[in-house]
Amino acid sequence: MVTIEMQKECGCFKKSNYENLTRFETKEDAMSQARLMENYMNREFCKKHFFTAKEHGDKITIEVQMRPQEDSKNEGCCGGGHCS
Repeated sequence: MVTIEMQKECGCFKKSNYENLTRFETKEDAMSQARLMENYMNREFCKKHFFTAKEHGDKITIEVQMRPQEDSKNEGCCGGGHCS
């Protein structure tokens, strides 16, 4: 089993249909889903964070980083409680 885990659940993630700790039978299936999630979240979420999927053995972590201010389109935080 391979698990996709969100490093931190921002407000946009909590409001989405995605679930944390999703399990897959193969690493290929998990990595494919993690890349789809990464691309969707970077394109559709509030633009306050940047998401990167990284493989760590049988776990794929989607890391969350603050975007530089000039890359952000909205003011303020997404409400996840981890920005400050």
